Amino acid sequence: MKKPNTVYTRTFVILIALGSTLSLAYGTATAATLTVDLGNARGVTFVGAIQRWDPDGNHRRLPEPKAKIDAPAVDATAVDAGKGRWAFKDLPKGKYDLVILAKDRLRVEGFTFAPVKEFDPFFPGDASTDDDAREFIVDDVKKSEHYENKVEPLWLHGDKKAVRVLVMLIRDKPTSFEGELPGAATMRHEIWQYSWNYGGWQKEKRTKVLDRVLLHRDELRKWTWLWEPKLGGIEIKAEPVALKYELPKLPYEKKLKGLYPY
Repeated sequence: MKKPNTVYTRTFVILIALGSTLSLAYGTATAATLTVDLGNARGVTFVGAIQRWDPDGNHRRLPEPKAKIDAPAVDATAVDAGKGRWAFKDLPKGKYDLVILAKDRLRVEGFTFAPVKEFDPFFPGDASTDDDAREFIVDDVKKSEHYENKVEPLWLHGDKKAVRVLVMLIRDKPTSFEGELPGAATMRHEIWQYSWNYGGWQKEKRTKVLDRVLLHRDELRKWTWLWEPKLGGIEIKAEPVALKYELPKLPYEKKLKGLYPY
């Protein structure tokens, strides 16, 4: 029987141990704590983090077609640390959008503009947009025909070649879900893109869906669901991250774009 090569065996064991050590070190270096300071905000019930997109702008998880408005699909949930602070521990490396729920049917959510076309870059939620482009695109969205009876462009940002739009689409008229849920309404948010082609702005056929929810229309009309660029694209690396944010004061402030009770 052939004896095992002692030198080879020892080398192999050392390499395994070294690999395990590097793996542990790498795991530690690619997770960090994120603390969200909401100050004197009252009635906060939930703070979550969503890693929506991969580096190429593709969905990491497709949206649930019949999601609940008060139960966001998140990748991590913060713990109430007291004094208005909410903490995510060991949040893996990546970019996250935060979502906050509070009493009286309030949802505030972060976002970035993921690419609609392949190989395009991300746009931050607070990028600038030419006024003429904004005026044309808003008018074009309003004139277009849709299955939804309420279609509203919320945020528009881009450059001279492309403008992306965060669009809210609501159907609170009778839907095909009536048999399943009498009085059903549908709502979703999408990213659209208008590209500058041949001297004019043209809408791309492809869109990116952020979410879809299904609920009774009477319930929908009581909700406030706002979109905040400051809560989008929060990058987590190896060091702890601290974010301070003041929730909008309702019902008087309407600085953010989104759904308000109607």
